[in-house]
Amino acid sequence: MSVQTQLTKGKISLKGSARIVTEFFNFGINSILFQRGIYPVEDFEVKKKYGLDIWVSNDISVTQYLKKIMDSVEEWLALGMINKLVLAVNSRETRETIERWQFDITVTDESKGEEKQPQPQAKSEKALQMEIQAIFRQIAASVSFLPIIDEKCTFNILVYADSDAEVPTTWTDSDPLHVKNAEQVRLRSFSTDAHRVEAMVAYRRDPDLC
Repeated sequence: MSVQTQLTKGKISLKGSARIVTEFFNFGINSILFQRGIYPVEDFEVKKKYGLDIWVSNDISVTQYLKKIMDSVEEWLALGMINKLVLAVNSRETRETIERWQFDITVTDESKGEEKQPQPQAKSEKALQMEIQAIFRQIAASVSFLPIIDEKCTFNILVYADSDAEVPTTWTDSDPLHVKNAEQVRLRSFSTDAHRVEAMVAYRRDPDLC
């Protein structure tokens, strides 16, 4: 994939954008784990980010797991080699996926196309923060429309990278971990000058309402 390593002067570089998107994923995953009650409240602490109070795990095993993944994600984002990241919430007992949070990633490569399009103005930091805030508010509000999780769960992170991406030896292939009999809700999106991230959540439909 051909991508620009640096965009127009005044805009965020692809590398800088990769850092912003990776940071969003890290805080976003932590927020989902908290809001959906995957771990006890005492396993979280509040951190200030994007002008919001965000609950972040203080469990060493969780933070180390996420750091290992995010290190590779940031590298692949900077190379334009990743198109999707998924957080799957799974039942500990049955291993069934009961929720699937999907983030689709698009690289904005303005060098593509036969006609040269006028380049838009660089997005302000305030505008970017407002877009990200809207997603976090939706995650916080998800408890109002998602079914209550009344069983012990764990989670997996799936990263959809190009076939030629250098994958750590500790990583393994996985099936898509789709939710059976699912309902879907599309969430807000945000974009930097180099990436666009669109979010959605799929959850298990209540059989009593079918």
